Amino acid sequence: MDPHERIAQLFHDSIRAKQNALDQVSPAVVKAGRRMAQALNQDQKILVCGNGGSAADAQHFSSELLNRFELDRPGLPAIALTTDSSTLTSVANDYSFDHVFSRQVQALGLAGDILLAITTSGNSPNVVSAHHAAKKRGMLTIALTGRDGGKFAEIMESDDIEIRVPHQQTARIQEVHLLVIHCICDLIDRSLFGETHNR
Repeated sequence: MDPHERIAQLFHDSIRAKQNALDQVSPAVVKAGRRMAQALNQDQKILVCGNGGSAADAQHFSSELLNRFELDRPGLPAIALTTDSSTLTSVANDYSFDHVFSRQVQALGLAGDILLAITTSGNSPNVVSAHHAAKKRGMLTIALTGRDGGKFAEIMESDDIEIRVPHQQTARIQEVHLLVIHCICDLIDRSLFGETHNR
């Protein structure tokens, strides 16, 4: 295939994935944005985790809150659990890689905080473990998943929120996840600071 045609195909595939996801994920995205804004307004924080591209998304989300998204506003408390190499490697070495996030949730999470768990398959063992640790700490879990939701489809509790992208391909799921993250950031900003706060 001509490389220009291939690029056009990938663009169109991404556009279709977003269009197909819109109706399915929109209610959950709105609910997630509202719950995060409510928690942040009550001086709670958001812990974020994921692996690989989802780790990058976790860091992307936390940076948008800690620094700014599109509004010039105060920083908001969010911690990406993917960034401390000494903690990650010590936990993986002393226990197992399955616990690299849950140990941090146990130490940093408080009742009323939110865990944003990102896993395209819904099956990442360390992200699943982080969810279980969050529930023990009295936290809400918001999960970004894909495909059939994997294990997260089975373990989410009634107060948790799953945003599941209806697609099979990891790259397309990740692209929708990034858009969802930006939507949530926008909802948080508008909820806490209005639409015209020093753009």
